[in-house]
Amino acid sequence: MTLDISAAPIASDTTDHAPPPRPGRRGRRHAHLLHDLPASLAVFLIAVPFSLGIALATGAPLTAGLVTAAAGGLVAGLLGGTPLQVSGPSAALTVITAGIVAQYGWRIACTVTVAAGLLQLLLGSLRVARAALAVSPAVVHGMLAGVGLTIALAQLHVVLGGAPQSSALANLIALPGQAAGPYLPALAVGALAVAVLVAWPRLGRLPGAAGRVGHRLARIPAALVAVAAGTTLSLGLGLRLARVELPGWQHHALAEAPTGQLFAARWPELLALVLTVTAVAGVESLLSSVAVDRMTHTTSDLDRELRGQGLANMVSGILGGLPVAGGAVRSTANVKAGAASRWSAVLHGCWVVLAALALAGGLSRIPLAALAALVLVVGIQMVSFAHIRRIHRHREFPVYLATVVGVVALGVPLGVALGGTVAALLALHRLTRAHVDASTDPDGSHHVRTYGPLTFAAVPTLSRTLAQIPAGAAVTVHHDGSFLDHAAYEALHTWRAMYQTAGGRVSLVTEHRTAEPLDPDGIVRHDATAGLHHCRAWTPWMGHHCIDQDPDDPHGRLLDGVRGFQQHTAPLVRDELARLAREGQTPSQLFLTCADSRMVTSMITSSGPGDLFTVRNVGNLVPAPHEPGAADDSVAAAVQYAVDVLEVRSITVCGHSGCGAMKALLDGLHEQPGAPTPLSRWLRNGRGSLARLRRAPARFADRPAADQVEELCITNVVQQLDQLLANPAVERRVAEGSLRLVGMYFDFATAQAYVLDGPSGRFSPVSAELHEALRPERTAVTA
Repeated sequence: MTLDISAAPIASDTTDHAPPPRPGRRGRRHAHLLHDLPASLAVFLIAVPFSLGIALATGAPLTAGLVTAAAGGLVAGLLGGTPLQVSGPSAALTVITAGIVAQYGWRIACTVTVAAGLLQLLLGSLRVARAALAVSPAVVHGMLAGVGLTIALAQLHVVLGGAPQSSALANLIALPGQAAGPYLPALAVGALAVAVLVAWPRLGRLPGAAGRVGHRLARIPAALVAVAAGTTLSLGLGLRLARVELPGWQHHALAEAPTGQLFAARWPELLALVLTVTAVAGVESLLSSVAVDRMTHTTSDLDRELRGQGLANMVSGILGGLPVAGGAVRSTANVKAGAASRWSAVLHGCWVVLAALALAGGLSRIPLAALAALVLVVGIQMVSFAHIRRIHRHREFPVYLATVVGVVALGVPLGVALGGTVAALLALHRLTRAHVDASTDPDGSHHVRTYGPLTFAAVPTLSRTLAQIPAGAAVTVHHDGSFLDHAAYEALHTWRAMYQTAGGRVSLVTEHRTAEPLDPDGIVRHDATAGLHHCRAWTPWMGHHCIDQDPDDPHGRLLDGVRGFQQHTAPLVRDELARLAREGQTPSQLFLTCADSRMVTSMITSSGPGDLFTVRNVGNLVPAPHEPGAADDSVAAAVQYAVDVLEVRSITVCGHSGCGAMKALLDGLHEQPGAPTPLSRWLRNGRGSLARLRRAPARFADRPAADQVEELCITNVVQQLDQLLANPAVERRVAEGSLRLVGMYFDFATAQAYVLDGPSGRFSPVSAELHEALRPERTAVTA
């Protein structure tokens, strides 16, 4: 999921340090409407063909798709707890709903939707929404991938001119025969729609003027263009194809309670279906809410969102609609279109109602093959390779694969149950697995190191390793500080007592702990991470506090630090570094900062290996290519590599207090007479920052700048963000909405980080309470 960069220019105030006046309620509503109105139209253009396609895939009346989109927009949009989420027909429930319709009929399916909505409303009132997030992400993404494959297999038959079978396996078995004799008009329309869906978003990547025109065209939703292209081809060539049949609203089917006989005979099955629809729709909506929160850096009321989804499902079911859920596709489009409040989703529901009443004639011209192609592509996109890579990195792929295979072969409920079972077994395996290593020092002392939780399951391995140690030796048992249950503790205690009785010496060490007794028998814990200079693991960088270091031997101090790493840290990170060596780097952020030795990027960002692609130079400068004689290809090359090859999703330019490069700029080092030095030539890249300082200096939101150097430091961050946009790779990704630019400033004296607020152009302090400062539309900056 990607975000648009705010198009608001950077505001500045050169006369006053006070924050800008806050608009009144009426002004805020007017400002929101300016963003929500175009966003609602963009989402509406996606929702109509998508809703018709989902209704087609479930075998429901096509009007049901429009009812669902309207109910999701008007009810869930108005009452839900995630303002920018857009709800509508659930793609994840397509297979389940199709089974209900085929087995019980459409009206009973509507009743199941009403009952599921009532249950969601009850669960939301009991405030249990957060519990749904305990489901393993591998199970959730596996379920979505399995449903996507099932949908794609079914709709592929429609694109080929046939009809889908009753199950995914039946569709797979019948596919070779269907592909051998396709209906060419349907195939042509479907192939055109698929080609448009795939190619349309890539128009903006064309080089030169064609790319700029393509970027403007790509703002039109690909789904709308694909359906329009398929319809135009079918009408222009007069192809005989099955088309959308919208029954008159006077014949629209509403919910119907099951008869007493049916309910008495099959109530367990109906109850299971209600629970399944409740769970799948609820989890899909809540996960989509969490995704929207991550995009907008806000915190939603998930219980309110679940209640809103429940009410929307009740309304949709009563009016003859499909199950409602929050959708990642619609919600992402809403955020990217610049929506500012929940009124975007509500207005999108209003446009759907108007389209259903006024555009029935136009919708009836759409060929079913075009809608099937749309749903086919949506189904394939539900198999996310990014999620697969992430799940593989977390060693959860067996859970994902079991869920996918289970959903395709057995259906959603049994598939999810199979995935959950595999997840539980894998967790149990990891909980009971421990690795035990033994080594011998040259002086004859022995070391036994344990990794992972020591439980009863690890006792045989531990006992076997301890039994191999010769009698009478000095032994140190290192435990990594993870869980130690009673059985493992008794095994260690008993072996220690017997070994010491036989004349041996035993020390039991739990690493990463301060020195304290473990029990009255003398088993002790101490800090095993202390380096050669007797500092804790987090203090070697504080060299002036390390009394055992020789200040006249910095090289020796460096080697001591390396030895400390090899002895204590390397064993802990070796597996992770080996994985990175195998899989390569996949950082999500480019962090461009100063070469100042005080800037410890991993410390202030709490990051580790593989997290940040870091570029450091004097003054955190980004040379602009139009600067004569000052351009530097190394920075531009690093930026292009990060953006095009690594596909980072954000670039942060981070300045800092007391920057020597900024002091040199103020002193005019870059303009000194005579032959320029490499440093003076490099500092010429900061001339734009000096000009900006005179024209529109940046400000802090909560305090004035300490001096002119600090004022230039933060102004330089803003200027370098502008110069970043001169890089074609950055400009293209920003225009696509898949890359964010973030400005930061770090004050050494207070250890305080600040983040740039785009609309106001002011730097706000980052804190646990200040979530607004990290909103993407606030932190992103454009020229």
